[in-house]
Amino acid sequence: MISAELKAAGVRAPELREAYGRCRAINARHGRTFYLATRLLAPDQRPAVHALYGFARHADDILDDPDGTSTQDRAGRLETLAGDLFKRLVKNECSGDDPTLAAVTHTARIYGIDWQLFDDFLRSMRMDLTVTDYADRAALNRYMYGSAEVIGLQMLPVLGTVGPPEEAAPYAAHLGTAFQLTNFLRDIDEDLQLGRVYLPADELSAYDVDRDVLQWCHTNRRTDQRVRRALVEQHAITRRVYTYAQRGIDMLEPRSRPCITAALTLYSEILDRIESIEFAVFSQRATVSTRRRLAVAANGLTRAWLARRAVRGS
Repeated sequence: MISAELKAAGVRAPELREAYGRCRAINARHGRTFYLATRLLAPDQRPAVHALYGFARHADDILDDPDGTSTQDRAGRLETLAGDLFKRLVKNECSGDDPTLAAVTHTARIYGIDWQLFDDFLRSMRMDLTVTDYADRAALNRYMYGSAEVIGLQMLPVLGTVGPPEEAAPYAAHLGTAFQLTNFLRDIDEDLQLGRVYLPADELSAYDVDRDVLQWCHTNRRTDQRVRRALVEQHAITRRVYTYAQRGIDMLEPRSRPCITAALTLYSEILDRIESIEFAVFSQRATVSTRRRLAVAANGLTRAWLARRAVRGS
């Protein structure tokens, strides 16, 4: 399967094929929902998406290194990664031996993805080394621009648009934000164990919630009523972001719409699940069942096949 994808994408060099293969494996292992959605893309699009995911995941793994390395060490590794990508993408110099670098550099050149988007992403990754709380929505949005919005913007040239890309860009950016806000709600307990709270402190304090209250919820594996009310508001905010982002799907090339529709559907159903378990996110993980994910994928496969057939017949 991967050989067919790489052939369709015009990737022939053995080392580059291996690099893309590593990125695909990373996506399959760590991004189950996202990986399933990528199967709905045309074969020539998939390697680029895997490369973008693989690089982002590599940076994220540096931040959350389970081996207990120091902040200084992780900062140094992140700077090395940033420097290696800059040298490859901007200076056209071979630097660093991580396979995700070769694949993402190739993808960025093929699709004209600007270095600035990667730089903005890495800036937010650096924030995770020292920033553990966000005072308000504006502060969180600054972080999410680099950690979520630029991911949507990087994806946009791979997906293609039916009109000017700049018209679709705000919707692509908001879709990245919607996915990340969903993760923040689902993973609040896990993030708290890493010392981070990705919810605006002023919006939590309106419900008499602070880090101590969240820590109590973690310790007791229960969602305090004050926290539940605060999360209801965060849930509603996230739902509005999905509503806005969904309007951009019709701006994408028809062959890309089934993939993004499936991803939006499955991630928004995680949001539904959070609500259905009454925000008991400190005692259980909100997930979409395998059966449901496969059903969404099956429907998407039919739509993707019809879209690609229409392109071939035009």
